[in-house]
Amino acid sequence: MPRSRPDLETIIDNASTVYSLPLIHDRLTQAINNPRASFADITEIISEDQGLCFRILKLANSPMFGYHRNIDTITRAATIIGTQQLRDLSLAVSVIGVFKGIPEELINMTSFWQHSITCGIVARALATCRREPNVERFFVAGMLHDVGQLVLFTSMPRIMCDIIEENRSSGQPQYLVQQDLLGFDHADVGGELLKKWKIPQSVAEPVARHHAPGLSTVHPVGASLLHVADLITHAMQAGFSGESHVPPLDADAWERLDIPVSMLSTIITQADSQMHEIIDTVFGSSLS
Repeated sequence: MPRSRPDLETIIDNASTVYSLPLIHDRLTQAINNPRASFADITEIISEDQGLCFRILKLANSPMFGYHRNIDTITRAATIIGTQQLRDLSLAVSVIGVFKGIPEELINMTSFWQHSITCGIVARALATCRREPNVERFFVAGMLHDVGQLVLFTSMPRIMCDIIEENRSSGQPQYLVQQDLLGFDHADVGGELLKKWKIPQSVAEPVARHHAPGLSTVHPVGASLLHVADLITHAMQAGFSGESHVPPLDADAWERLDIPVSMLSTIITQADSQMHEIIDTVFGSSLS
């Protein structure tokens, strides 16, 4: 192990240079925040990208949403789902392409995104159970909760291999091994990258605090929800993010959600049934 700790700020600066969000996300954000932009202006931006348009419509018509009528145009999707939610979904379906090219020996990307997508589905289901507004942001947060792992795998592959080995042999959760050896963990890295990308704080802070929801100062419920969703996803053994053990539950986070324990089996069953169709029909081509 190296004696000197890598600098988090340098890692983020380098990562934000290598990995940048598609331009369409910035254009959507600017249009949504512009009071002069019309509804048609916003939907036209998405319609310009036929691949993105197709995948958003696939997602909108998936069992996760449960709409009884077919959503066949972006305009109809924006009307039913909302423009901000549509922007969040566009981020979710495009982010996979940002991290292409990571070597198989470091992390199996198909398995990684299976874990992340499932976490997003579970997070959205928990948010729906709590009647949270704009539940799509929780799907996005779940999708992005471990992007810090990908940054660490690419910026310090040898160190991460040592961390994985220590994680496996010691039984200590990987984020704690990272904190001991680096002074920060993948959640910190992910949160900082999302801030650099100008992702809303309602997503970035829960990602940064999903292993330490008690430290969340602005979105403690979001951080707690993502924390629980991650643990459920690990328990479901859905995909693999690099973590060899189920992280410990923060009891305060569970209490903060105020969700009946009896709802968990329904949420897990729902997520398990939705996971495969969403991965295969919406994200399948991006995972290859």
